[in-house]
Amino acid sequence: MIRLADTIEREETAFLGQLAQNDRDAYVHVPTDLEWIPNEAFNQPETEHDLFGPSSPQVQVPTWVDRPEAQDDQPTPRTGRRRLKPSEEVMLFLRYNYARFRTSRLLKAQRAHPSLARARQIILWYRRAMQIRSDLVSANMPLVLAMAKRTQIPGVDFTELVSEGSLALLRSVEKFDVSRGFKFSTYACRAILKSYNRLATRTGTYRQRFPVEFDPDLEQIDHNQLRYERQQFSAVEALQEVLDGNLAHLDELEQTVIRERYALDSGGRKRTLRQVGQIVGLTNERVRQIQNRAFGKIRQALQVEESAD
Repeated sequence: MIRLADTIEREETAFLGQLAQNDRDAYVHVPTDLEWIPNEAFNQPETEHDLFGPSSPQVQVPTWVDRPEAQDDQPTPRTGRRRLKPSEEVMLFLRYNYARFRTSRLLKAQRAHPSLARARQIILWYRRAMQIRSDLVSANMPLVLAMAKRTQIPGVDFTELVSEGSLALLRSVEKFDVSRGFKFSTYACRAILKSYNRLATRTGTYRQRFPVEFDPDLEQIDHNQLRYERQQFSAVEALQEVLDGNLAHLDELEQTVIRERYALDSGGRKRTLRQVGQIVGLTNERVRQIQNRAFGKIRQALQVEESAD
């Protein structure tokens, strides 16, 4: 979807700075290809007053209170929840499409001759459209929950069904033509059911191609990392053998420095030169010298052992 921000001309940027930050963000995110469901009343001058005027009917939109993560094996309790009347449903859909109609007409004029006043009108009508769409979705969300509880698709959990159904409900709100005389619930339920059928088809195809669940233990092995770990393990083992048999003829201080420096006895973390120095009562530099001298002896012992083999 192309946003209005992608087509803003140079002359528009002059008045964008005069908008509040939240209005500016709303303006640049208005779709340029906004669609609506046509109605013959939209071109009549009194339609705006009938739908949005002070004397227009007030619609109390019922809110959806059930949670998507509710257990799918338990029925939804009957709570006497208010539902939209047919006349209220018709009024909301007419308002929604008229708001989109007005926004689209304003966008077309704005692209020809940008103005600050028209930008404010675009923001006003687009926000009205989005608020009414939100009201319609909220009022009809129990349809999604009810159908999700009656649907069983192997490998698909309840929350995924609710998510798929919610998208179908949103598309239904955008495509529903109230002038045809059908109830929205009938139209939406068919759309939700079709979305579940498509989900089942996609899931079945995926299972055929990937019959085994992903197992991290079966991932491709990093051979370089594995080779490094094996070499490191072999080096530690060789060092441990030299120290245990004192093949390098290390004195007690040298053995202590090497064992503490590389945690050969405790198996814990390696110690720093400073930490080892605190144990043996020497400076960092002196511990480093002892360590280098000990490694020199160890290398010689290993070379002698290799030549003997």
